Amino acid sequence: MTIRKVTVLGTGVLGSQIAFQTAFHGFDVTAYDISDEAIAGARDRFAKLAATYRVEVRGGDSKAEKTEAGIVLTTDLAAAVQDADLVIEAVPEVLTVKEQTYRQLGELAPPKTIFATNSSTLLPSDIKDYTGRPGKFLALHFANLVWRYNTAEVMGTPETDPQVFRAVVEFAAAIGMEPIELHKEKAGYVLNSLLVPLLNAAMALGAGGFAEPEAVDKTWRIGTGAPVGPFQMLDVIGLTTPYNILVNSAEGQELAAWLKTNYIDKGKLGIATGEGFYKYSE
Repeated sequence: MTIRKVTVLGTGVLGSQIAFQTAFHGFDVTAYDISDEAIAGARDRFAKLAATYRVEVRGGDSKAEKTEAGIVLTTDLAAAVQDADLVIEAVPEVLTVKEQTYRQLGELAPPKTIFATNSSTLLPSDIKDYTGRPGKFLALHFANLVWRYNTAEVMGTPETDPQVFRAVVEFAAAIGMEPIELHKEKAGYVLNSLLVPLLNAAMALGAGGFAEPEAVDKTWRIGTGAPVGPFQMLDVIGLTTPYNILVNSAEGQELAAWLKTNYIDKGKLGIATGEGFYKYSE
């Protein structure tokens, strides 16, 4: 199961990063999105990623421009997947959207194509029956800022072919990631199973008026030796993501309301908007 041609569905923040990281390591990459407007946004994100890789990634000064130019962008799903060895899906975290996407994929992609979801909230078993090829389907989960926080969590279903699982693990290593193999399905994988309780505990301290975000972060950095604190992590992730998770959980309503009132409604969404729990300059 040789993987050389990779298609990424969805060119949002993380989809664009996955596409760029894959292309940077020499794979043929096509990035698909649903509209010309979305594609224009992707071009802008790829240009910013190229600038970042020149500074932060070894070899980026010589490869970033070529990487940016080499990614094929399209709104034609059939053309995007017609010869793909691997399709990585990074569309919105809405089950109906993913169902529609995979039903189309199953009809358009050749039999050889492996499907991988980057979903962080849905289990692959929630999706597998829509794919038409559950043996060639699994989860491949990336963390935001993939060139820096380079974990790639690989999680199959009971129906995933072991050879497919192994091929995706090898692919993840080939694009500069650290493959993390999960032996069975777990909501949150490894990373978020550890991270989400930390972030929620930090927000509970802030929302409850026990300590300011800066004090919580300072405590975490000093006490653990970590380079950043939980509120700094939230600004990197973007506050919309934790809000969506909290508002859809019975126990998260109070924290969701606190986030919405004090930050989201004021346009303070994290680094991407220049302000979240902290202010950021260009």
